[in-house]
Amino acid sequence: MKRYAIIVAGGKGERMSSNLPKQFIQLRGIPLLMHTIKVFYDYDSLIQLIIVLPANQISLWKKLCNEHNFTIPHEIVQGGETRFASVKNGLVAIKEKCIIAVHDGVRPLVNRQTLENCFSTAEHYGTAVPVYAIVDSLRKTENNTNFAVERNQYCIVQTPQVFQSSILKIAYNQTYEERFTDDATVVESLGIELNLVEGNRDNIKVTTPPDLKIAEVLLSEREAIIS
Repeated sequence: MKRYAIIVAGGKGERMSSNLPKQFIQLRGIPLLMHTIKVFYDYDSLIQLIIVLPANQISLWKKLCNEHNFTIPHEIVQGGETRFASVKNGLVAIKEKCIIAVHDGVRPLVNRQTLENCFSTAEHYGTAVPVYAIVDSLRKTENNTNFAVERNQYCIVQTPQVFQSSILKIAYNQTYEERFTDDATVVESLGIELNLVEGNRDNIKVTTPPDLKIAEVLLSEREAIIS
């Protein structure tokens, strides 16, 4: 089936202590968002890329693309007030039956194997959500007390979360609820089973200065292996 990726990039850079939105902060010489787009394009050069940006950031993004001679084909869609609204706007741009990945614009380190795990599982079973195991101990706080919980009963959720278009479009026809923190929660609310697949631990969400330093190191290591 034809593949689409909706890459949601609506950050403000507040936790980065920067006036520049976090998706535009440079990572190894180019804006972070460009690395994210390139990962999908390198995985599948035929994938249809939809970049969802706040209205007041679109002109800056186009300027950055010109400055960095960034020519990977993509469609720009105006975002909404919430992530839910932004994804819904991205879905409007898709007119055909397909497989759709929804990904955070500030996750530039998703690897090829995770993408393959997600797309192949969604194509066969309808849904795919990448996760990885928790290695730290966990405690739950409740009613002014706390207690240990079994970490093997929990996992860390990542993106891209990938779905057949017929499932995702129906899910996003719902009215927004605060519990919709990602696409998995939106789809799950319909009673649809989610298929968990193995993600990659270094697929971090870059939201703080330490995250940026970690991403710099990880990206350097990845580029060294490739070269």
